[in-house]
Amino acid sequence: MDNNTIKSAVKEKYGEIARVSSSCCKPGCGCGTDSSVADTIILRDLYEGADKQIRDVADLGLGCGTPTAFAELAEGMTVLDLGSGAGIDVFVAAKLIGPGGRAIGVDMTEQMISRAEANREKLGVENAEFRYGEIESLPVETGSVDRVISNCVINLVPDKRAAFSEIFRVLKAGGKFTVSDIVSVGQIPEKLRNDMLQWAGCVAGALDKDDYLAIVREVGFIDLKIAAEKPYQLDSSLPFGLRSITLTATKP
Repeated sequence: MDNNTIKSAVKEKYGEIARVSSSCCKPGCGCGTDSSVADTIILRDLYEGADKQIRDVADLGLGCGTPTAFAELAEGMTVLDLGSGAGIDVFVAAKLIGPGGRAIGVDMTEQMISRAEANREKLGVENAEFRYGEIESLPVETGSVDRVISNCVINLVPDKRAAFSEIFRVLKAGGKFTVSDIVSVGQIPEKLRNDMLQWAGCVAGALDKDDYLAIVREVGFIDLKIAAEKPYQLDSSLPFGLRSITLTATKP
């Protein structure tokens, strides 16, 4: 499947979400052809410690974990959120790193960037910014960030190796990433891989867990740790399983 076709389908779907303020994978919204997959794939945890105003303004229900809870954020850090959407993880990070830090969100959907900027102004968050760009070619200087976070987005990227190579590039030596993402247990059939609705629904782009971890190691990261893991109950007739994992790793 052509990468540009996949990106266009993902952008279209998430642009729609930005406009209508609703999660792609709520029951009945049609983000997948198999409702048993679509209705269970994006389940998220409540952000403890994030104030209610942030959740009310910026939470679109698109996450599959809480990466900021495991990212070891500290005051003064520069934090980069990949696929920042309406900005919830950026705003949570901005609060944790304080006024001396900087939280940057990158998203490839213009409507999400516009919505995040509007949310930033509404919340009065001064130590955050949003940039338009793709994860495989980040608009971020080499070696400039302390932490990279991402919440259920890498599975939407066709070229995972390029994505993790870019994460490696922008991190400072000793910097870490914390990514919550969807992976498979077993290989997803090619027919499903070619379904654009299932790409937008965080299913078709999921890699086998072992393959996913192998790419991270091959790019150069060390000290890989799975901080959290949760299986999804899928149709038993499917030849694979799905899990959300929260993975941390360090740039040496």
